[in-house]
Formats: sequence, C-alpha cells, structure tokens
Amino acid sequence: MGRPKTAPDEVSIHGDAFLEMLVAERNASEHTQRAYRGDVAHYEEFLERKGADAISATPDHAKAYMADLARKGLSPRSTARRLSALRQFHRFLVSERRSQTDPFASVDAPKIGRPLPKILSEDETRALIDTAQAKNDTRLVCALEILYGSGLRISELAGLKLSALSRDGRFLIVRGKGDKERLVPLSGPARDAITAWRVIRDAALAEKKKASPYLFPSRAEAGHMTEARFYQALKELAPAAGIEPARLSPHVLRHAFASHLVDRGADLRAVQAMLGHADIATTQIYTHVGGERLKRLVHSHHPLARRKAP
Repeated sequence: MGRPKTAPDEVSIHGDAFLEMLVAERNASEHTQRAYRGDVAHYEEFLERKGADAISATPDHAKAYMADLARKGLSPRSTARRLSALRQFHRFLVSERRSQTDPFASVDAPKIGRPLPKILSEDETRALIDTAQAKNDTRLVCALEILYGSGLRISELAGLKLSALSRDGRFLIVRGKGDKERLVPLSGPARDAITAWRVIRDAALAEKKKASPYLFPSRAEAGHMTEARFYQALKELAPAAGIEPARLSPHVLRHAFASHLVDRGADLRAVQAMLGHADIATTQIYTHVGGERLKRLVHSHHPLARRKAP
C-alpha cells in the first residue's frame, strides 16, 4: 500500500509520483501543489481506514468517499474540485500502468451554479482612482490604473518588473499562470501613472543607493510589494471612495476591467487574450454579468415593469 503516513498531508509513493508529474509536466504552482497534496492525502487516509489504497480502490470506494464528503457538509464547489483532483490522480496511475482502472470514472460531479463575479461600476472605479489621486498616493494610483486598465492578476502586478514594459511603454509583457507570457496593452492613464510613479520610485532608490528590477520595490523578503499590502491599501481606500470595503479586492478590479470592456462591445476573444484565460468559457461569464445588469435596469426603469398584474 506504500509507506505509512506520519503527517496530515503526507502522501503515498503513488501520490508523490503524481505531485512530481504536476511540477515537471504542468509547471504547477506551489499553491496548486499544496491543494492537490491535501486532496490526495485526505483521500488516501479514507482508503487506509477501509483497508485499501489508491491501487486497489474500487468504484464502491470512490462512491463511499464522495458520500463521506457529503456527510461532512463539503460544499458542491469544493467537492467538484476534489473530485477533479482525484480523477487526475487515478488517470495518472492508469497512464503509468500502476493501476488498471479509474474508480471515479462513473462518479458524477455535483451540480454547481457559477456565481457571477463581484464588480464595480465605471463610476465607482473612477471614484476609487480619484480618491487615491486626492490622497497623493502616486504608487497606489499607478497600481490601480494598471489593474483596471490591463486586467492583471494581483500576483502579476505585485511582481511586475520594469523589463515587462515595452520600449514604447504602450504594452506589458506579463508572465501569468503556467508561466505563459501574454501581451497586454496599457491605457493612456496607466502610462501616465507609471511615468509619475517612476520619478518618485527612482528618486527614492537613488537616495538609498539601491537598485531594484521591480516596478513596485519593497523591503519585503520578495523584494517587491506584497499582495497583502495592496489588498490592505484597497480596503483602507474604499470608505473614502464611498465603496463598502467588503465589495473591494484586487480581483474585483480585474473583473471590472473585463466586464466594462464587454459592456462596451469588446471582442470576447480579445478580452480572453488580455486576461490570460486558457478557456473562452471562463471569459464568457462577463457576458452574463452584462445581461444581469441590463435585466436590473429594465426592472427598475421600464414603465411596464412597474405595472401590477390584474
């Protein structure tokens, strides 16, 4: 059955081989590795209690495991994610000829509704940036203009290097998920904000007689602004901009970038490329966001919507 596990997230030799494959062949991030390790470890512990392991597991074991997740109250979304991880685990074992069959092949994924992303209106987004400008927070203005103007993930923004800027300053070369590069245009306000911030940035580094490859250098261990620090800055800025802090996060600005583009007729494939989505279906959620907004508009303002049924 593989070596005995002595730690909560320790996996068998089969689990180790699967995780090594994720890194070698899929360039899985540390976050992804931790998630898959936890899923496999939890599953293997269940099998161990049943006197089985991943190699001897049967469809009955798979169904019993899913029933156990349901009894413990795991949400449909979390259950679906764990099922996906275990299917990949068993497909790997079959492909490596360690196992003959995938016990999860006949297990149906739970039905989950896809929630619409939280977004800000165009006016709210402008109020947020205007508030940062009123506070003379040049670094924050720059970060906001790039996030909203280019749709970057916060992880991509935090570690952004000066070398990512094209020579004419009109584009960013962003390295995103899966270590894939994409070309993202910079808006005029974003270019102006970068220029203003670099004057302050360069002067501060020169005074300290230091150099940094990052657009947002920091004393943090990574050498650049942390995601947590920017998240905190947004939460502090929100009330002054008239926005409930709970509605605001770096990812909400990414959603705003995409939904506002789609609302104004941008080509969905172009938005997909700028966001770095591997699947167009992920980008299509923004068409539903626009549809929901139009529905609310009709219900609120159309004269027939206010008529009561006889």
